[in-house]
This record gives sequence, C-alpha cells and structure tokens, in this order.
Amino acid sequence: KVFDWIVPNEWNIKDAYIKDEKNIKVVDYKKNNLHVVSYSSPMNKVISDKELKKNLHYIKEKPNAIPYVTSYYKKRWGFCLSYNAFKKLNSKKYKVVINSSLKRGSMSYGELYIKGKSKKEILISTNICHPSMANNETSGIVVAMAIAKYLLKRNNYYSYRIIFIPETIGSISYISKNFKKLKKNIKAGFVLTCLGTKNNFSIVKNIETNFAEKIVLKVLNKNYKKYKSYPWIDRGSDERQFCSPEVNLPFVCISKGKFYEFKEYHTSLDNLKFISAQGLIDSFEMLKKCIYEVENNFFYTNVYKCEPFLTKYDLYNSMNKFNKKEHLEKTKVLNILSYCNGENDLEDISNYTNLSNKFVKQNLKMLLKKKLIKRD
Repeated sequence: KVFDWIVPNEWNIKDAYIKDEKNIKVVDYKKNNLHVVSYSSPMNKVISDKELKKNLHYIKEKPNAIPYVTSYYKKRWGFCLSYNAFKKLNSKKYKVVINSSLKRGSMSYGELYIKGKSKKEILISTNICHPSMANNETSGIVVAMAIAKYLLKRNNYYSYRIIFIPETIGSISYISKNFKKLKKNIKAGFVLTCLGTKNNFSIVKNIETNFAEKIVLKVLNKNYKKYKSYPWIDRGSDERQFCSPEVNLPFVCISKGKFYEFKEYHTSLDNLKFISAQGLIDSFEMLKKCIYEVENNFFYTNVYKCEPFLTKYDLYNSMNKFNKKEHLEKTKVLNILSYCNGENDLEDISNYTNLSNKFVKQNLKMLLKKKLIKRD
C-alpha cells in the first residue's frame, strides 16, 4: 500500500491472439503489443461473435489506429484493434487465447544519482509504462538518457537524480518511499513527456510558482519565440503527484505538444514515424539550457538573525547622524538582505527591491565576501 493506492500485481504476457473459424489469426499480440488490453486476465476459450465484441476496443473516428487500453485495478480481458479491422470480423465463433499471468512480484524502476558539490538535488523524471508509444513514452526516456550522459561529464554544483518510473503508481510509490528526502533535498524537478515532435514547447505549471517553473519560463522566453503555458488544471502526467497539495515539490512538466493535445495520443499512430530526431535533439538542447540556468542561479540566506550590525562591516557610519544619501544606500543593502531567505534568487531579489540585476549581483557578492549571507 502506498498512500491511498495499492501497487497492482505483476503482469506478464507471453502470447495472445484471436482466431476465426478458418483458424486464421485476425488479431495477433506478436504483431503489435497494443492488441491486448494491458493487465488482461488469462483466457483460452471458444466464444461467440457477440461475446467477443463486448471485449473489443477500437476508435471509429480513427479507423486505422489501435487504441492503448489498460485495466490495472479490475480483472477483465480484452483486445484492441483498428476500426477497419473490426469491420472485417465475420465469423460466428472465435478462439480467444491470452497467455498471461498476474502474480505478486515487483514494480521495476530505474534510478541514477549523480553527485554534485551540493546535497540539494535536481530531479528529472520520465515514464516507462506505455508500450509502443514513441512520443508519449520513448521520447522522454531518450531525452533523459541523453541528459544523464551530459551530466556525467560535467562538474555540477547541484546533485542530479534521474528516475524512470511507471506513471502515477510509480511516482506515488517513489514519493511514498522517499518523501522526507525529497522534501529536504529537491530544489527543482522536471517531468519529461511527449518530447519527440517538432511542435513548440509547452509546460504545465504547478499550483504555485516555483523555482523549476521560473527556470523553464526564463529559458523559453529567452530562446524560443513560441511556446504554450498550461495552468495546473490541465495537468496529466506525474506532476499530478509531485505537485499534489500534501507533497508540493517544485516541479514543472515539459513537453512538445502536450498529452491529450495530439490526435495520435494513446494509439498505434504514436509511432516512430510520428517523432523525429530533430525533435528529440531540440528537447535535449532545451533541457541543457535549463540545467545551465539552474547551475548558475543561486539562493541566498542570511547568516545572522535580525539585521546585522552594518557599521562593523564598514557599511554604515558609526555616527548616527541622518544623511539622506547614506540612509538610502544602507536601506538598499538591508532590503537585499531582507529577501535573502533561502527562497529567492538574484532575479527575485531584484524584482522585489526594484533594484537592477547588476546592482543586486554586486551587493550579493560583497555580502558573501563579508560573510553576512551564504549561498545555496
């Protein structure tokens, strides 16, 4: 049990098919693994045309597409086929075989930890549960693998953790197992999905603005003319779990043409012809830019409680005599210090204080040198 969920039994399948009265396989799992409803119970039986069709899934509006259908939490069996193939079924009886098993087992996932100078982590997550989905699944895996190789060659400030998990139950299980560590260490998180096309980038925001979101928006605004930003109510991937109210980690979901938004979604049309090498490269380069911004963007925290004694650091006159210019300069420094709470970076502090980035950067450098603040 993980929070309110139960991890389903392990499902394995060796073969599945439907044969007509002429002993011809009209549906064959070995030709396309989408032909079987995932988690179908074992079956070996001759049934009527009427009974068979109760357990068939197709999409009339997409006559050439085989739909992707699952049934994790209710025992049933079923097959998926294109509507064009469905219309050709004309036998009175069919032999249905599903050579599968449902047993207590394990939920497999992959995890790579790349140690940096800081214990604070950037978490990159992608899914491994949708069979034969090129854009919806494989693209995220490819980009995550490419980023992993890139990070392994770098001298990183932050530590990086890359996880390859089943969607929903995988992220819920991972959070359940690692919740305290995640809350303590995660600085930013990126959910990677649907990254293989040449479409414009899009993001799904958290309920509240966070560091990951600010980084991605900064990269998009600086480098890409067009992108789409979706609110939290349009969520759909594992940001649903990482950003859920009682978890509330600083995550953002990145895609190129979001889930639900392309007609090939969750069908056999989401194949290798649908994605492109250039689309994957673009996504890799975009994520590299995000990492650059993360690695060059720091958070600042006051060393002392209450305002520091500025005179001690030659930042204020020892004689308490009002001087407007001196007062304004002191106030600027104190304003910068007041926003050094561990949650604000240079741009945040600049925006809050209405001071230029250059001025804030110079003063942060000075305050670090005088050991009045520390950098995360």
